[in-house]
Amino acid sequence: QVQLVESGGGLVQAGASLRLSCAASRRTFSTYAMGWFRQAPGKEREFVAAISRTGDRTSYTDSVKGRFTISRDNSKNTLYLQMNGLKPEDTAVYYCAARNTAYSGAYSASAQYDYWGQGTQVTVSS
Repeated sequence: QVQLVESGGGLVQAGASLRLSCAASRRTFSTYAMGWFRQAPGKEREFVAAISRTGDRTSYTDSVKGRFTISRDNSKNTLYLQMNGLKPEDTAVYYCAARNTAYSGAYSASAQYDYWGQGTQVTVSS
């Protein structure tokens, strides 16, 4: 089992940047594919970005392509989400998720993930 703790959220103005981090408890972090999801008030949780175990594959939802970058540092057991050009519609609770896998894939479905963090709030004002 792996524990995930997100950090880096906050209240920013439109156009600003934030970097979210997700610290994992396991030294076997490199065996997990990772993802970021978000949930806005009154909406379903949605996929944001995903990265393979080694970081060689990434995937993004269309609305964040060109603005957000997912990355990972397996030596630090940490996942990142660099968010630039933030918009009010990016306001949500952001969750990181982990999937224990032997394959090199970037997974976009929430059902494919085994472990979830508690979330960090991102609020973007107009």
